[in-house]
Amino acid sequence: MEHPRISRDPDVMVGKPCIKGTRITVELILRALSRGASVELIVEEYPQVSRDDVLAAMAYAADYLRQEGLVAA
Repeated sequence: MEHPRISRDPDVMVGKPCIKGTRITVELILRALSRGASVELIVEEYPQVSRDDVLAAMAYAADYLRQEGLVAA
């Protein structure tokens, strides 16, 4: 799974997936969305993050769940 806007570096946020070039984690974005924040509000609150970054975080999470979210029958 290729996500050019997402990076994982053990020296940044303990290796959690982040928006590339920031310390904004995919988790932070997903939690904000789950609380009802709009993409526009997230971009406003975190000016270093773009709308495309927020969408990339959602796509990364969906791909991660597709791979890791399977339970053996």
